[in-house]
Amino acid sequence: METVDATRPAAEPTFRAATAADVPELVALIESAYRGDSSRAGWTTEADILDGQRTDPDGVAAVVTGENGRMLVVERGGEMVACCQLEHRGDHAYFGMFAVRPALQGAGLGKVIIAEAERWVRAEWGAREMRMTVISAREDLIAWYERRGYARTGEMTPFPYGDERFGIPRRAGLEFELLVKPLA
Repeated sequence: METVDATRPAAEPTFRAATAADVPELVALIESAYRGDSSRAGWTTEADILDGQRTDPDGVAAVVTGENGRMLVVERGGEMVACCQLEHRGDHAYFGMFAVRPALQGAGLGKVIIAEAERWVRAEWGAREMRMTVISAREDLIAWYERRGYARTGEMTPFPYGDERFGIPRRAGLEFELLVKPLA
């Protein structure tokens, strides 16, 4: 895969629904943004709290082919640079598997993507609220979402310790917090 030169002026991002053919590249993108040394090139990583995988081809394929959701692919100049999962859940939508190529993090692309995801779920599904879960120990990431209008609910779900499909925790006490944003 060709790399994006972060020093070149960036083309405007384009958005499209993922296809089954995108699954291998999506898995690689998600893994690079969350785990291992490659994730440390960006400003946000789970590498200090989790080892192992973030997802796998079966998990990504389930999102891509699911009836109630969509995996949104973000491209610049024809190259995949980011993605996010959108799932229709009645009057709200769920936002997950958000990954931006680590070398491109911190330049404003994430703000553009989340705004487009919110616009899309309002327009296509009539969603009145976006929800997500974030590992509560990731204070920097939660603060970023708060600046985008998401509120912490205090509603926690335990991390699935022992299920290596979600990673291998490097410490005890990990849990997910529900964040919510009303969509105008």
